[in-house]
Amino acid sequence: MPSPVKTRTYRSQRREEQAAATRRGVLRAARDLFVAHGYSDTTVVDVARRAKVSVDTLYASVGRKPQLLLAVHDMVLSSSDEPVAAERRDYVAAIRVASGARAKLTTYAEALGRVFPHTVPLAESLRIAAQTDAECRKVWEGLNERRATNMLSFARDLRETGDLREDLTDEDVAHLVWTTNSSEFYRLTTARGRTPEHYVATVTDLWTRTLLT
Repeated sequence: MPSPVKTRTYRSQRREEQAAATRRGVLRAARDLFVAHGYSDTTVVDVARRAKVSVDTLYASVGRKPQLLLAVHDMVLSSSDEPVAAERRDYVAAIRVASGARAKLTTYAEALGRVFPHTVPLAESLRIAAQTDAECRKVWEGLNERRATNMLSFARDLRETGDLREDLTDEDVAHLVWTTNSSEFYRLTTARGRTPEHYVATVTDLWTRTLLT
């Protein structure tokens, strides 16, 4: 007969696996509904029904609607069934191994060109909702602050290559990249029939001309 400790460990692992599967199901359901119908026209009840869970289970596994949208945004950004921290994303790993600042900037721009067509509509939904909903505003501001922090780390990575202009601080570099990798800048750059490829070419040219020696 197995010891009580081993039995509890087994049951705990099984509960964790079930919880993770439930969370993935909720996120997939939310992604499909947000993409198809938008943020405002998707209710938490809709997501719960599609995921075949209760609303209480949805809240426990992911959170309320703004947190749900943020989790879906990060999941799509990571090209994964789960939100993945920035340092674990495939394109971040590719940037880190790229040789020289120009290659790093080009790799990053190309990655944004792939993911932004899918993530920008989600981010824009959150931005619009933030204008009238305090909880959405808090999540939106947190997303922007997180980007700013990540871009400062990116700037320091670029600095180590020795290719950045010496008259620019890391904060200067981070701010330029932060403003131009935003959903607002992408939306304007791809307006009037312009494509994601045009966005990639625009920011690559801007970053390399402005930031590099």
